Amino acid sequence: MIEQLHRSLQDAVRVAVNKRFGVELDTVVLEKPPQVKLGDAACPVAFELARRLKQSPRDIAGELVKALPAIRGVERAAVAGGGYVNFYFDRGLVFHAATTAGETKLSLSAAAAKVIIEHTNINPNKAAHIGHLRNAVLGDSFVRLLRFAGRRVEVQNYIDNTGVQVADVVVGFQHLEKKTLAQV
Repeated sequence: MIEQLHRSLQDAVRVAVNKRFGVELDTVVLEKPPQVKLGDAACPVAFELARRLKQSPRDIAGELVKALPAIRGVERAAVAGGGYVNFYFDRGLVFHAATTAGETKLSLSAAAAKVIIEHTNINPNKAAHIGHLRNAVLGDSFVRLLRFAGRRVEVQNYIDNTGVQVADVVVGFQHLEKKTLAQV
């Protein structure tokens, strides 16, 4: 679905540039914006056109956004930065189309392999904090996403895991306090 959406975007940009500016484009580049809040796809075509048309890339991008037709799967287009045209996908529609097309299903060989997710290992020698709760939520969410995608997942969740910390304490008693293992 995403590849098809990208092709639709490229075609729409190509047609809009031709109609608005009279320029034929061989290729239309789509990039991934550096932050999610900037959209799902970014098109730097205004920078290329600025050299040809001797106009500001931001002005060209603004005109291009107005000239773009409605594109199925795209919620909106907006000008960003110095002249990028950023596209925001209709995530509900894209997710629905992907799941009905089976794109979230993995191949049988990938689904057959077991994945082990280990999370929420709190150090008992330190105070608990909000980061521990965050890690528990992230770990559980990741497990649920993998299971939804059809993966076999084993969760290893060691609350109050004392492995390395206890070993450090024992070594400390042996070398600093000069105690034997029986005394420790």
